[in-house]
Amino acid sequence: MTDRAIHRASDPLDPLDPLDPLDSPRDGDGGLRIREAVRALIIGPDRRVLLVRFEFPDNGRRWALPGGGLEPGESHVDALRRELVEEVGLHDCTIERQIWTRLHVVPFIDGRYDGQREHIYLVRAPAFDPEPTLTWDQLNAEYVFELRWWTLDEIVASDERFAPEAFGVHLHALLLHPLLPGDPPNPPVDVGV
Repeated sequence: MTDRAIHRASDPLDPLDPLDPLDSPRDGDGGLRIREAVRALIIGPDRRVLLVRFEFPDNGRRWALPGGGLEPGESHVDALRRELVEEVGLHDCTIERQIWTRLHVVPFIDGRYDGQREHIYLVRAPAFDPEPTLTWDQLNAEYVFELRWWTLDEIVASDERFAPEAFGVHLHALLLHPLLPGDPPNPPVDVGV
């Protein structure tokens, strides 16, 4: 792995205005307190994707994309850089563009939020073994219990639960029609719950 920093490809869809996620704004989602979050669809050179296994006391086990909530004053890209280093130890990658969005309405365990709006970015990375900078005790406190590379075939054949629920379908569509660095940006696709 090189020491090259994570960088943002030019993308006019990248919201550069920092948000204050601790304000828990009630918005057009029926007055719900929605947390803003970022996630990364990390695709390696072999077309495998890196997923995180979450285990929630009230909602069970599921595999999802790495990422997390924005801290006060963070832009999406800054939050994603931080989350990738903390959660998977990824320093060397290219954050390309926001490709998907997801609104998941479920009360948080701590009661601060009624749901989460996720902004999902395409990230290309060299092959690497995930080595989080957070300890496993810290990750477990955030309900993270495993990191694993998956192929599309493994995802489609699996009995595991994924977030979003139709993750395999959306990943298949993206891999069939890959985005190239010079392609014009499209509005992010809503991938559902």
